[in-house]
Amino acid sequence: MTELCNIAAVLKRRAKESPERIAIRCPKAFGGRGVIEYQNLTYAELEAETNRIAAGLKASGLKRGMRTALMVRPSIELYILMFALFKLGAVPVLIDPGIDKKALKACLAEAAPEAFIGIPLAHAARIVLGWGKETIRIHITVGRRWFWGGKTYDHVRQLGFDQVDFPIAETEQNELAAILFTSGATGIPKGVEYLHRHFLAQVVMIRATFGISPGEISLPTFPPFALFDPALGMTSVIPDMDPTKPGSVNAERLVEAINQFGVTSLFGSPALVDRLARYGEQHGTKLRTLKRVISAGAPVSPDVVARLYRMLPDDAKIYTPYGATECLPVCAIEGREILDVAERTREGAGICVGKPLAANRVRILRASDATVSTISTQNEVQPGQIGEIVVLGPTTTQSYFRRPEATRKAKIVEADKLWHRMGDLGYFDNQGRLWYVGRSVHRIETGNGVFYPEQVEGVFNQHPKVKRTALVGVQINGFRTPAICVELIPHVPKQQWARIKDELRAIGARFAVTSPIRHFYPHPGFPVDIRHNAKIDRVKLGEWVAKRV
Repeated sequence: MTELCNIAAVLKRRAKESPERIAIRCPKAFGGRGVIEYQNLTYAELEAETNRIAAGLKASGLKRGMRTALMVRPSIELYILMFALFKLGAVPVLIDPGIDKKALKACLAEAAPEAFIGIPLAHAARIVLGWGKETIRIHITVGRRWFWGGKTYDHVRQLGFDQVDFPIAETEQNELAAILFTSGATGIPKGVEYLHRHFLAQVVMIRATFGISPGEISLPTFPPFALFDPALGMTSVIPDMDPTKPGSVNAERLVEAINQFGVTSLFGSPALVDRLARYGEQHGTKLRTLKRVISAGAPVSPDVVARLYRMLPDDAKIYTPYGATECLPVCAIEGREILDVAERTREGAGICVGKPLAANRVRILRASDATVSTISTQNEVQPGQIGEIVVLGPTTTQSYFRRPEATRKAKIVEADKLWHRMGDLGYFDNQGRLWYVGRSVHRIETGNGVFYPEQVEGVFNQHPKVKRTALVGVQINGFRTPAICVELIPHVPKQQWARIKDELRAIGARFAVTSPIRHFYPHPGFPVDIRHNAKIDRVKLGEWVAKRV
C-alpha cells in the first residue's frame, strides 16, 4: 500500500515499527536550577496523543485546509499539535515569536488564520494588540485560559480522548501543508508555502545527507528542525533553553543533557555552537556520545569548527548545510573540509558551502535586482565568476502566501520547472563546490568596484582581537565607500583600538578584495537576527556608521 503524502503518516509508521522507543524527552520545568526532571513520551504514546488531539480539534471546528496560527513554546504539546494538525489536514502558520510585534501583527493579518492555538501570553497579546481579529474565530489555549473564550488544550484532549486511531487526511502532494514565515533578516517576513511533498522530501534529504539512523538521540535547539525528529525515528531531547536566544544559551545545560541521555546528534545555530565550543575549551569538556553536529542559519567560522572538534570523538562529523526557508537543504559541507579551505577564506575567497546535494540543481546567474523571466546562456555566468545563486530541487517551494509580486521576483519559470532565486551571491570553483560571498542586497557597489561581505569579512576576521566584522557602505565626500564595522573579542581595552585599526589596514592591504578599504569603526555588539542570533544586521550597522562619518 502506498504511504500517504503526509508527514503524519511517517509518524504512524514509526510508532508501529518501534512503539516503545522514546520519542520525546521534555523538561518538566524550564529555567530552573539543579537536576532537571524530564517527561517522556514513547512513539506509541505520541501517536495516540496526536490522534486524540486531532479528533478534539476536529470537534472544536478545525478542518482540512484551515489556516491555524500556532504560538506554543517547545514542549511535548508543540510536537503533538503539529502532527495533529497534519493528520487533520489543517495548515499550521508558524511565525518567529521574537520578531517585532508590529511585524508579527502584519504576518497574522496576511496569513488570515481562522484558528489560533497558543500559550496564555500569546492569547493575551492577541487580544491587547489586535492580532488576527478580522479572521480568527477558534481559540485554543495551551495552559490556563484567562479572560478570553474558546477551549483549552486539556478540553480538546477530552473531546477526542476515545479516538486512538484518527484517520489521516489523504492530502495531495501539491496541497498546502504549512505556512512558515521567514525571519525577516533582510526585510519584511514572508509566508513561505510548504506543500506536503516538501516536508517528505526534506525528511529524505536530511536523512541521506547527514547519515541519520532510527534510534539515535537528538538535541534539537531550533524548534522547527525538532519536528523532523519523530519522522526520522529519533528520540528528541528538548533542551532547557530559550529558543529565541540561542546566542546566550547556558552551554552547561546542553552538556548535561548530552551526557545524561547519550545524545548522538545536535542541531544548533552558529551562535549556539560557538557558545558550546567556548565552554568546552574553557572546561576541557568531552562529548563522547555526540557523533554529529549540524549548524545552520549563517556561516560557521573555522575557529569554532576547530574548537568544537576538540570536544568530539575522532569519528564525529560537523555539518554546515546551506539553504533558506524557501529551499532547504541546498548544499552541505563537512567541518574538516571547512578547515581545509580556511586559508582561502582568510585570503578573501568567501565561504565554501560545499557541493549541491544530488537531488538539487544549482546555477549562477548574473546579479540583478530586476525580475528574471528566463535562464539562458546569456544570463548564466562561468565557473569562478560571482553571480546570483538559483536552485531547483525537491524542496524548492513554489510561492509566498498572498505575495504575488514577491513570488514573481523570487521565482524563475523554465518550462514546467520553477527555480528559486536565493537572493545570495556566490560562484562555483573548479571542483564544483559552491562559494557564498554574501546577500545580494549587501553588496557594496563603488567607483573602485564591487565589494562582497563574506569575501571582505573573511580577511579581517583573522585578526586575533576581532570577534567579527561587517562590511557596510557609507557616503564619504559624496562617494559610495566601503567601510568595516568591527566587534572586538571581550575585554579588549579601548586604548588598543588605534593599533588594531592600523593592523586591520595592513591585513587588508595584502589582498585585492580588501586593499581599497580604509575606514574602520569599532562597535560594542552587532545587531543580529532574532531566529539564529547569527546573521548580522548590516542595514542597522550602516545607519549607525552613517551617523559617525
